Amino acid sequence: MHFTDHSMQEILSWMLAQSCDPIEFTLLDPDVARLYGGTPFACAGTTYRYHSYRSLCDLAEIVRCVMLTPKKLDDCRVRIRFARLRPQESFHSASVTTLQEKYGADSPYAAIRKSEEPAFLDAYLRALRQVKLSKRARILDLGINRGDEFEVMRRELGDEAFTCKTLVGIDHSASAIDAARARFGDHVCLHVSDINAIDTLHLKPFDLIVSIGTLQSPSIALKSFVMHLVQNYLTCNGALIFGFPNCRWMDGEMLYGAKAPNYNFSEQSLLYNDVIFCKKYLQQHRFRVTLSGKHYLFLSATKLT
Repeated sequence: MHFTDHSMQEILSWMLAQSCDPIEFTLLDPDVARLYGGTPFACAGTTYRYHSYRSLCDLAEIVRCVMLTPKKLDDCRVRIRFARLRPQESFHSASVTTLQEKYGADSPYAAIRKSEEPAFLDAYLRALRQVKLSKRARILDLGINRGDEFEVMRRELGDEAFTCKTLVGIDHSASAIDAARARFGDHVCLHVSDINAIDTLHLKPFDLIVSIGTLQSPSIALKSFVMHLVQNYLTCNGALIFGFPNCRWMDGEMLYGAKAPNYNFSEQSLLYNDVIFCKKYLQQHRFRVTLSGKHYLFLSATKLT
């Protein structure tokens, strides 16, 4: 298919009707200009509608594809190929022998490295700076897995400052905790435990509590658990960073949008219900709360002084 003066609605409708793999089409080379989507642009006697590479990447994600390397055809046109994502290549649908090892070192989830995704990393670094990481002496990570969030802290602080912190991590996957121990040695105190059983660990309060992608687990009663954390495990001037997933992982891609049961599209009511509860609760307890991020929504909370 060769697109010229076609609207994005026409392009999307054509995409959704395709069954081939890959999907191939040609259109105006996005490198010829920097324009808003749909702007008319004349090239070699033909009028095109401009669409950027970013919009084409978004289009690929919408039709559950990944965009392959474009091929320049001439001064005006490029050939685009979309390869279909393989839904079976996702930890969300992987079978597991035990619930504890769904996120273990040998699971499909272990292939995911969130901190290598710019959209995640930038938002997480902003959250760490928002809560003044360098001033937080005691730090707890709930759902630490292999320790990626601590590794970002180590790079942000530098080795010397990082080793001055008291760091504690909890995860119910023994294999993930083993990977974290191999990474950090004895400097990080690690516990194999369900975070619902946090009271059995007899921990002292922390200056910063971090939990990324854990609080919405089906086994956790988010509202009561968050209240318990704030009341019992946070110092009087402590801070919090909660990361709420607004994405799914499939075939090497981080796809935007939380998936709710019984919907075949991204339906985010449950996500925002949990985020807004946490925001309101913390504000009622005199925290300054900010929300940022895209594929993960980061709630950062610091005490008002």
